[in-house]
Amino acid sequence: MQASITTPAGPGTALSRTVMWALLGLVLLADALDMIDATVTTIAAPSIVGEIGGGPGLIKWLGAAYALAMAVLLVIGGRLGDRYGQRRLFLIGMTGFTLASALCGLAPTPVVLVVARVLQGAFGALLIPQGMAIITRHFTPEMRRTAFNLFGPLLGIATIAGPVLAGFLIEADLAGLSWRPIFLVNLVLGTVGVALAARLLPRDNADRSVTVDGTGAGLLAIATFGAMFGLIEGSETDWGLPAVLSLVAGALFLALFARRQRTAAEPLIKPSLFRNRGFVSGLTVGLMFFAVTNGLAFVLSLFVQQALGASPGSAAVGMLPLTLGIIVGAGAGMGLAARMGRALVLAGMLVTLAGGGWLLALVLTSGTSLTLLALAPAGVLAGIGMGACFGTIFDITIGDVAPAEAGSASGTLTAVQQLATALGSATVTTVYLHGGAPDHAMALAITTVMAVTALCLPLLRLLPKAAPRDAERSEPDAG
Repeated sequence: MQASITTPAGPGTALSRTVMWALLGLVLLADALDMIDATVTTIAAPSIVGEIGGGPGLIKWLGAAYALAMAVLLVIGGRLGDRYGQRRLFLIGMTGFTLASALCGLAPTPVVLVVARVLQGAFGALLIPQGMAIITRHFTPEMRRTAFNLFGPLLGIATIAGPVLAGFLIEADLAGLSWRPIFLVNLVLGTVGVALAARLLPRDNADRSVTVDGTGAGLLAIATFGAMFGLIEGSETDWGLPAVLSLVAGALFLALFARRQRTAAEPLIKPSLFRNRGFVSGLTVGLMFFAVTNGLAFVLSLFVQQALGASPGSAAVGMLPLTLGIIVGAGAGMGLAARMGRALVLAGMLVTLAGGGWLLALVLTSGTSLTLLALAPAGVLAGIGMGACFGTIFDITIGDVAPAEAGSASGTLTAVQQLATALGSATVTTVYLHGGAPDHAMALAITTVMAVTALCLPLLRLLPKAAPRDAERSEPDAG
């Protein structure tokens, strides 16, 4: 048995159950690193800015830079794995992610830190699709079901672990390093991941016939960066000429990207998807809802630390009700999705609005005298609503997608979710940071989140009534 673990299997070689369990642990480690680092700056942002400067602009870029790079490269990450081999791309992604984490932890200036966060997201986008492709290609049907059932709960725990880990590491102030260990800990986890990957990952045949539309990816990267830079810089410079030109350039390159998708031999996104009303509606709803709810989590952390005076460790504990509510909602949604279909998304958004209304009432009545205990019930309620939607919006969205388009649709939706995280952390944080007094700013941010969520409601009737039946689902697609 030990020999089967230490010697990578060749193409087509059957894997033992022990090796499959070890590979599953490796893939879950990679995904957990992504989830933790996507959320770790939620708590850490004030401490980081307090030490190296950067002001409100850095607060916005810390999360946006990671999510933006992840969103753009996720579109091609799976295809790069098909072309050059999943084993090779997994090793490159894990190694690059680990080195980029070290650069984050050692960054002397805000610019270096933002660049390092971009590199983290970029290498993460190369890493994450390979794990799903390896499971799909090499696991037995029974083991695949086990793997996919474990992803949701374990990654939910990782989502909580990011802010909580950050809060306690900052409070511990290990070796006087303040916030830096939140990134440097990845040196240990990433090195273990690289060593395990080198020993365990099956060897695979690269398929050089697979094409990757580099031009399309480049156009998408410029478009999204232009939009993000314009939003962040505009709020900092009272919408001066550079910010406006950046937004115009983002819109122009987005139009060029759309044209490229209609003319490219192998487009990143199948154009036929955008003739599917249910898919387009779900894409729009997902982009809006994920953006504002991710933004809410970020500004709530800022409010708790900056206005209520909580330490990073206390803030991490204070965020637990929201994140635990998300896990409860997501778990309940898994059981109810087949029975309720798109009605579950409606229920989730209504619960989110109720939780948001409760938070708003607390802020308006108590202001900066609020306690973390008083916030907890409203946070749980909002989290339950958010969780019920997180796991089901995109499942419902592909309900009317043809099986041949399912892979492209899944990859597109995953990238949009990352892009929504970037947009949300930038826009909702902008509302908060420019909203005046902390209690007024928080009330304005919550109102923005509720308004956008309410705008999603009329679009829900355009979604497919239900997710595709299990028998009709294609295997998860990495690209």
